[in-house]
Amino acid sequence: MEQQEIAIKTWLADNHSRGVKLLQRLVQERSVRGEESKAQAIIIEKLRRLGLSLDIWEIGSPELLNHPDFSCDRKNFYGNPNVVGVWKGTGVGRSIILNGHIDVVPEGDLNEWEHDPYSGVIIDGCLYGRGSTDMKGGTVSLLLAIEAIKESGIKLKGDVIFQSVIEEESGGAGSLAAVLRGYHGDGAIIPEPSGMKIFPKQQGSMWFRITVKGKSAHGGTRYEGVSAIEKMNVVINELQQLEKARNQGIKDPLYENIPIPIPINIGKIQSGEWPSSVPDLADIEGRMGVAPNETLTKARAEMEECLRALEKKDKWFQQHPVKIEWFGGTWLPGNLEEGHELIQFLTQAYQKVRGNFPVIEASPWGTDGGILSNIGHTPVVVFGPGTTEVAHDCNEYIVLDHVFEAAEMIALTILNWCGVSDS
Repeated sequence: MEQQEIAIKTWLADNHSRGVKLLQRLVQERSVRGEESKAQAIIIEKLRRLGLSLDIWEIGSPELLNHPDFSCDRKNFYGNPNVVGVWKGTGVGRSIILNGHIDVVPEGDLNEWEHDPYSGVIIDGCLYGRGSTDMKGGTVSLLLAIEAIKESGIKLKGDVIFQSVIEEESGGAGSLAAVLRGYHGDGAIIPEPSGMKIFPKQQGSMWFRITVKGKSAHGGTRYEGVSAIEKMNVVINELQQLEKARNQGIKDPLYENIPIPIPINIGKIQSGEWPSSVPDLADIEGRMGVAPNETLTKARAEMEECLRALEKKDKWFQQHPVKIEWFGGTWLPGNLEEGHELIQFLTQAYQKVRGNFPVIEASPWGTDGGILSNIGHTPVVVFGPGTTEVAHDCNEYIVLDHVFEAAEMIALTILNWCGVSDS
């Protein structure tokens, strides 16, 4: 095994520029929702050169659209396929899924970017551009790991199933489609930007919309109306108290360094049409975190009960109940048991590459891991290069050395997990 590990390290060092070029090409292709095809074409080209068996298909089957965990806000995915490449082993080892999403979030305010969001410019060992951290850098780590093993002449006992999926940022329709197509594994690695930490557990999340009614009136006699904004402030305060109560119940040591393990975030607010009028309607939209050992149904019920309880605290809500809708993206939580062999192998690989122990904690955000584990019944660990703090921000970047370190760690994990064949 030692010779194989040296061969992998040597190959990665010798092919550094090729790996960087691949990441640059991927980042330079804008792959926001509905525009993933050109970036996927680069993935397809790479998988063909690696000699993997390809499966390329447009998602959107009735089975997917009618699935209870399908949560995407669109149903037409024409022209933007899922891509899976399979490297068959000798048939007597464990299989592993290597899952990455190709879609990226929009650029935001272009004036805030120091460089073009799709430049792929390299400065001081960091590559900049939308998607570099979330998560094209991680996807390149997967591809480099596969290529390093293959080019080193190593044959595996178990199958390697590489997945480049669409729609992760909007709820995971691509990964759900892959599971429904029959792709399951004995284990899985998702190289989301964990900052090179190992995440056995992943927070789930749901989007919500809350509507509060008021009574309109002239602003000069506002006392004749009821401001929906003021009533929404009451709702927001109750949500903050709910968040506090839910997080007090989180005792998992993997969350001890995370200030708010399962946040309730309000991301959008809208009310009023005229400065001199009392607004009669207010809406907020937000995201509710779900604990790894919690169901979406339980979390929804807690928020809905919190809103019903407002009727006992404020008479206005007795005649005008708060309305809540669950819409858009939903991410299932993931929960891999402590001491799982996949975590052990990844920890060993980390130690060999960096010489120290990795940080193991719970993910502060949702991933497609919840779909692979809950629906695909595949144990999942999240581990990858990239900095969470810049994932959806302007001037997104990734440290290139981390891409190659992650590739080496993932490659070593694959060797141990799938097994090396003598034949």
